Amino acid sequence: MPSSSILVTSRANARVKQLRAAFAGQARLSGGLVAIEGEKLLLEAIRSGLPLKTIFLSESVGEPPQWIPRGVELMFLSDEVFASAVATQHPQGIAALLIPPRWEMAVQIAADALFLVAVGLQDPGNMGTLIRSAEAFAATAVLTTPGTVSEWNQKALRASAGSAFRVPVVETDLVNLLALKAQRVRLLAAVAPQNGSESVAEVDLTQACALLIGNEGAGLGEEWLALADARISIPMPGEVESLNAAIAGSLLLYEASRQRQAARQLIPHNSRSTTAV
Repeated sequence: MPSSSILVTSRANARVKQLRAAFAGQARLSGGLVAIEGEKLLLEAIRSGLPLKTIFLSESVGEPPQWIPRGVELMFLSDEVFASAVATQHPQGIAALLIPPRWEMAVQIAADALFLVAVGLQDPGNMGTLIRSAEAFAATAVLTTPGTVSEWNQKALRASAGSAFRVPVVETDLVNLLALKAQRVRLLAAVAPQNGSESVAEVDLTQACALLIGNEGAGLGEEWLALADARISIPMPGEVESLNAAIAGSLLLYEASRQRQAARQLIPHNSRSTTAV
């Protein structure tokens, strides 16, 4: 720690309490800020252009890293105080409070929009993995229904590997999904292979669509299945009844990406529009 810096040794420090509340997911007490821990996530937040409010360094870290942006508040905490505020059992010595991005649905939906809808997902690892896959396969946004784990949950953040900083995650409900249907977005419910479901390989995913992924245990409820335009499944020649929610969602996003790439390659070069939208 630089000799000129002040070392915070009280757990009751206002900023430390704010950091602790953010790690606990207490939005009101944290002032709406999100907490992140570890050099990797901090670098991802900086790369994504998110405004950092405060960076906290554990006493044992020593000199602050040179990549810390100028103008960001720096606080040095004793190792004991730092460990009391962060979420992990083995603290990495660096954490931060940041202002999270706020996303809203566009009024007009693009003709090739691709949404992943997380319906009541509870496992933060699944949520973070799906957000990471959404970025990998160029999804428009991830939509979450009431009861779905927050993308700012610490396990979800780590599983997203920074994608949560860049992929729009927007809360939705039945009414909003009906509004998507009104804009010709096809709602496709992911189910286990069964009578009445179509293989995803035989479904056109090149047009605007939303892939509905259900709760890890209960799957999609009847109200969501009734809302869907079709039920789709992933062919599985092996003796497995269903897939983990994150794996299923990732495979569906890959299939959508594969179909769209193939469709683009079929378009003659001289027929492509140069008009910006």
